[in-house]
Amino acid sequence: MKVFSLKSIKGKLIFLPVLLALLALPISLFAQTTSQQESEISAIRQVIASTQPTMIVDTIIASPIAGMYEITLENAQVIYSSADARYFIPGDLYEVMPQGLINRGEQKRNVSRAAKIAAVPESEMIIYQPESERKATITVFTDVDCPYCRQLHGEVERLNELGIAVRYLAYPRTGLDTETHYKMISTWCADDPKAMLTSAKRGGGVPELVCDNPIARHYQLGREVGVTGTPALVLEDGTILPGYVPADTLAGYLFGPG
Repeated sequence: MKVFSLKSIKGKLIFLPVLLALLALPISLFAQTTSQQESEISAIRQVIASTQPTMIVDTIIASPIAGMYEITLENAQVIYSSADARYFIPGDLYEVMPQGLINRGEQKRNVSRAAKIAAVPESEMIIYQPESERKATITVFTDVDCPYCRQLHGEVERLNELGIAVRYLAYPRTGLDTETHYKMISTWCADDPKAMLTSAKRGGGVPELVCDNPIARHYQLGREVGVTGTPALVLEDGTILPGYVPADTLAGYLFGPG
């Protein structure tokens, strides 16, 4: 059996508090850093609330740049703030990567946009499916009175031939409680919404109908994900393509050349 001397035990007893202090140091620093960040984030929120009361903040997190915070608003736009909440910079942050400049703000918006649209059940959409395999899906915020929406709708058949499903969400550009809004309610409430949407986009009359409908929810969702006009095409990864895109051009973007 090994026998420990008083001298060897004493050395270990002296070393133990030092070891414990070293182990506790990172925890203390982490707690201090977390507390400081919470305080700075709270100050940023207070400044925004007092100076921009209509601005709705979604998240505030530390940015990749030391001393700066990244503020994501309800409409998925990004603002950067200094830690002391004195300076605010609107706009996106670009990072130099091997493939070039990457828009970190748009990458983040894409993820958020895809998640929010994925949460919408397809039963709320008007969908034009390919007869064969669905190779890709685009989700389109549309307006029955929008000229470019009508132009895009004229290519739905071609998009379906290319294996692209077109899912429509409603976005009356004139806002809620407007003539277009009520037209879109009637379209979604029709016995055959697909036929009614096609007729409406060709300039046909829309009989007034009322039912439980998702138009206001779709409109609010569009505002949240950054839709500013119609048509707004959202790809499966959350990328948004504003405006009319010809069918074959869109297929080249989705599938590559060939």
